[in-house]
Formats: sequence, C-alpha cells, structure tokens
Amino acid sequence: MYNYIIGTVTEILSTGIVLENHKIGYQIQTPNPYAFQEGQEYKVYIYTQIKEDEHLLFGFKSQEEKDLFLKLISVKGLGPKMALPILATGSINGIVDAIERENLLYLKKFPKIGEKLAKQMILDLKGKLGMVSSIELVPDTKEELSEVLKGLGYKDKEFKAILPKIDETLSIEDQIKQALQLLLK
Repeated sequence: MYNYIIGTVTEILSTGIVLENHKIGYQIQTPNPYAFQEGQEYKVYIYTQIKEDEHLLFGFKSQEEKDLFLKLISVKGLGPKMALPILATGSINGIVDAIERENLLYLKKFPKIGEKLAKQMILDLKGKLGMVSSIELVPDTKEELSEVLKGLGYKDKEFKAILPKIDETLSIEDQIKQALQLLLK
C-alpha cells in the first residue's frame, strides 16, 4: 500500500488529478481537484482501493483529511465515492463537529446522505473522531446557521447582515430562533 506520493500535477480532471512521479502518471480521485494547480509539486496522501474489476487511488492534501475519509468509509453503507463529496463540500471540523453533536441537518446536506445514513454515521463515528484532527475542534456555527437559513429559503444577502448580531454562545437551535426573530423584524 502507498501512504503518500510526492509528484507534480500534470492534469486536473473533474474527479481528480494526474500526479506524475518518476515518469509515471497516477490518476488519483480527490475531494476537490481544483485545490491543486497544474505544474505544482504536492505530497498527496493515498488510499488504495483494490476491487475485482478496478484499482483506484484516492488522494488527500493532508493526513487529517485522509484519516477522516478512512473513518467515513468504515460506516456501513458509505463507500469511497460517497465519502469524497462529503469532504469536498464540508470542512473537517464541520463534519466532525456535526457527528459529535448529532447534527442530522448538517449531515443531510451532503449528496446522497439521507436521514438513515446520517444516523448511521453518528452511530458508528460519534466519540471516535477526536484523533482525526490534531487541531482543536471549534464548532463553525456561523456556517451551520447559514446553511439552515438557506435551507429555509432565505437568500445570502437577507441573512448576512444579521449574522454579526447572533449570540455565538447559544446552542445552534437557539441561534436559529434568534436569527429568525431578527429576519422577521
């Protein structure tokens, strides 16, 4: 198995990158291929999936991102191709925080993640993600609050003005209530 590959990105694809190392181009699926730049050298942390009919490489810019990916694919019903969009659209801290606080609303915003799978993620991973990130987990409640308000049909310009007025020491539920009261004024 590979732990990482250091090489130069020679091509950016819609689902990943081609990383050249010693004149071999490795096609690597990544959460966000556009976070890489062609012609730049990167250390890409690798997960190899070997199946009967295909060999796939999944790559990540940090060890923490790879660790979270490995935890996510350990969840029953959640494979690598479902885990990549989760990492592409959510921050490591946001995902870990949502699982630890059992925030189904945040988890259900990801593609192909319904209520049943979100509950399974919480059941399988809650309390097991502390070692995923070496950085201190700080809940990003502003991002979460914004997502909830978007889900309720509010436009960015409608709620951006009230975000600084929200008391961040409140629970997310109380922050939502406070935001709705401010929006209705």
